[in-house]
Amino acid sequence: MTAAILTLNTGSSSLKFGLYRDAPDPVMLLTGQVDSLGSAAQLVLERDGEKTSQAISALTHAAALNEVIAALRPHMTGLAISGIGHRIVHGGPKFAEPVVLGADVLSALAEFSPLAPLHQPHNLAGVEAAKVAFPQAVQVGCFDTAFHRGHPWVNDTFALPRRFYEEGIRRYGFHGLSYDYISGVIAQDYPELHKGRLVIAHLGNGASMCAVRAGKSVGSTMGFSALDGLPMGTRCGQIDPGVVLYLIEQRGIAPHDVMKMLYQQSGLLGLSDQSSDMRTLLGSDRAEAAQAIDYYVFRARREIGALTAVLGGIDALVFCGGIGENAAPIRQRIVEGLEYLGVAIDPARNRQNAREIHSGDTRVMVIPTDEERIIARAVSAALHEQRKRAS
Repeated sequence: MTAAILTLNTGSSSLKFGLYRDAPDPVMLLTGQVDSLGSAAQLVLERDGEKTSQAISALTHAAALNEVIAALRPHMTGLAISGIGHRIVHGGPKFAEPVVLGADVLSALAEFSPLAPLHQPHNLAGVEAAKVAFPQAVQVGCFDTAFHRGHPWVNDTFALPRRFYEEGIRRYGFHGLSYDYISGVIAQDYPELHKGRLVIAHLGNGASMCAVRAGKSVGSTMGFSALDGLPMGTRCGQIDPGVVLYLIEQRGIAPHDVMKMLYQQSGLLGLSDQSSDMRTLLGSDRAEAAQAIDYYVFRARREIGALTAVLGGIDALVFCGGIGENAAPIRQRIVEGLEYLGVAIDPARNRQNAREIHSGDTRVMVIPTDEERIIARAVSAALHEQRKRAS
């Protein structure tokens, strides 16, 4: 039997997965996802450019994983799942590298659930479901915060009493698996550029930007939680903490209701009072939708300027994520007004979603991200190390 790797990216109502043949650089066989978990769930498989979709009954992550396994079975001839890789949003101050998920590690990771309430509990639920389904497989956790470890202290701390930093209240940054992948593509295809100063914009339902110098993160728009920085589909982005205190103390809104509002009712959805989906807003004729887009673009442009200051200049702006890769009008609008940084784009190439869309001195690029491949590589490395120890 040939060793295979399964990657799992578990969200609150979704489960993304990938099946790979184990190799020094794992070979992708198929990908897919379960959407609307808990209600009208749909399982989508994509192999060799062809997609199939089917309705399934899945109220839990364990049930969704069972449906995924059943769907994979016809594609598993000659393959055996040897390792499973999990995207885990928060690694805290301790976990800066992929790690085999033993009981002690899982217990430590559960302590970070309050820092990523929309993601961490579901990530860990996916691990437990995978352990039951594949008890002999090596389970490996890969952390969205890991790419940002090693920031300069000034980019990690808040101006709070010093003891809080030591207690773990600091800026962590997220979307690290995406930034790791994009940095790897730059290193391979543009080695000279890799030595330079990049601002990478991961724009999707969750959105952030990262300042990268010589392949290392030196700044991020996200901080202690996945709320900070850019406005997102349903998350608020940067907000004066005084607003939160006011809502709780003066308006009498319960803390858990404020948290729900900041995570699930704000961002594009809150501003537009219509949708969290950028495609819907771009197609809308409502003034509120236009204002939501205006704010999104304004904040993106502002953060690019801030990260350029962190870097001391910019050599390339790279877009990735669902919006970054596909929404040409948003890229166009974000770049407008950045001529002072040498940033400009070719409208025709931008509309084509070409990889290189710049017309100014600073490169502007569109590179599709692949977080699952980063996870698969980490699992392959863990399997190799395990075989090495056993020989």
